Amino acid sequence: MLSEICPPAPVIRLLEDQLHTPVSTRVGVGAAGYANHLATSSYGYPSLDGWCVWIEPDITGERGGDYWSWRWINAVRSAFEIWSRAVPVTQVVDSERANIHVLRKRPSLREIEQRWRASNGRSLLRIVAVAHGGRFYLEPKVQVLISPSLESRMIQNTALHELGHAFGLWGHSKVEEDIMYFRQGSNSLLRLSHRDQHALEWVRTRCVSQFGRPLL
Repeated sequence: MLSEICPPAPVIRLLEDQLHTPVSTRVGVGAAGYANHLATSSYGYPSLDGWCVWIEPDITGERGGDYWSWRWINAVRSAFEIWSRAVPVTQVVDSERANIHVLRKRPSLREIEQRWRASNGRSLLRIVAVAHGGRFYLEPKVQVLISPSLESRMIQNTALHELGHAFGLWGHSKVEEDIMYFRQGSNSLLRLSHRDQHALEWVRTRCVSQFGRPLL
C-alpha cells in the first residue's frame, strides 16, 4: 500500500480490460444488497481502500460568480459528503492526484436499444498502472460527468448515483429505494439506502482485488 495519501502520478499506463457482470454463483451466498448484479474485471472489483476525488471548481469565484456554476458545485459537494460517511475519500485540488474526476459536463447521447437517449450523468472507467516510488500500482481511474442543466436536487441525486459507480458499484439495483436503482432520474433520493451501503461494504472488504496493490 502507498504511504502517502493521494500522491501525484507522473506515469500512467492504460491497461486493456473490460468489465463483465458475474453470474450470481461467483458472488457467493449471502452477498449484500445487489452485489450479484455488480460488474467486475480481470483484476477483481475496481475498488480502493480510499479514494482521491477532484471536483471541477467554480472558476467564477463560488457564490459571488455564476449562480448556475455555484449551484452545480454545491450539489455535487453535498453528494460527496454523503458518500464520505460510507467510504474513505479525500477531496484534492490537484487533478493529477485524483482517482476520480467529477466534471460539469452533459454526457453525449448514447444509443440504447436502437434509440439515442440523453443522460443526466455518466461514469467512465479506465484501468491503469500508475508509477509510484519506482513501482507500478493497479488503480481505477474514473471520469464522472454530471450535467449542469438540472435543478439542484436532481444534480445531487445524479451525483450520488454516479459516484456510487465510481466507488465500485458498477451495476444497478432493481429496488427503487436504492440510490443505484437502474432507472436513473426516476426518483429524487438524497440518501444512501442500507442496501447501497451493504453492497459497497461487501465490495470493499470481502472481495479479493488487485487494485491498490503493486503489480508483480
